[in-house]
Amino acid sequence: MISPRNGVVVHVESPTEQRNPRTTDIDRVSTIDVLRMINEEDRTVPSAVAEALPELARAVDLGVTAIMSGGRVHYVGAGTSGRLATLDAAELVPTFNAPSDWFVAHHAGGSEALVRAVEEVEDSSGAAQIRRHATGKDVVVGVTASGRTPFVIGALQEAQTLGARTVLVSNNASVPFTPDVLVALNTGPEAIAGSTRMKAGSAQKLVLTSFSTAVMIKLGRTYSNLMVSMRATNAKLRGRTIRILHEATGQPENACERALAEASGDLKVALVHLLSGVPTERAAAALEDTKGHVRNALDRLAG
Repeated sequence: MISPRNGVVVHVESPTEQRNPRTTDIDRVSTIDVLRMINEEDRTVPSAVAEALPELARAVDLGVTAIMSGGRVHYVGAGTSGRLATLDAAELVPTFNAPSDWFVAHHAGGSEALVRAVEEVEDSSGAAQIRRHATGKDVVVGVTASGRTPFVIGALQEAQTLGARTVLVSNNASVPFTPDVLVALNTGPEAIAGSTRMKAGSAQKLVLTSFSTAVMIKLGRTYSNLMVSMRATNAKLRGRTIRILHEATGQPENACERALAEASGDLKVALVHLLSGVPTERAAAALEDTKGHVRNALDRLAG
């Protein structure tokens, strides 16, 4: 590719840049067949993610350790990868009531590049951002389809200098950097050569969502498969809060409403109170002692 700023040509060797032999006639077929071709390629994405689950599990454990030790998770990306990472970080606060500084996204080009493509910014190093915002307690997760984006690689190299742990999510297994964990996604050539917002982006979205959700689960931000840490900020979510209490405890809705009122709207306190039978004050204290982990709080009260 040629940079508009300096005319430098970079030949990216990545599976995502190769021509896909299955879609060479995509511009000659009917509309439904265009969509079928794209869909056939998309169906390969979950399998590519499944192959990377052992490495992703290692990344999750690094994230959990970092946050439990007072550190943070930093996402670093450019273009589609950076936008997906920014979206994932933003959704954790309302979904899990996670502190806003647990996950921090660094997108090449900043907020402007989230809504308008600013392609040249990915050629600059992200080292300065990591130097300003990260510490040795943190985990830095780089996301890049090619595995070679200078913004991402520079950030990861700087993170290692700081003593932080590093994770690289890449749709190219051949990368110029050795992270602590390499999550390689073998999504292959895109339906449209080089259009990494397609299969590569879909795989990255699955990985990021799975990664952050698993971190939240391991940190006790759920009970069973229920979002017991969410913030009830509107009528729909307030209704969901009562439904969660009912589903988790089997108690009638009026009892759940009373428990929630006694807990000053704190879903976890109401849940522990209803499940354990202890007064609201004891339920709140047990959650405080276990850093908000519902199952650990219940085990402590049962012991």
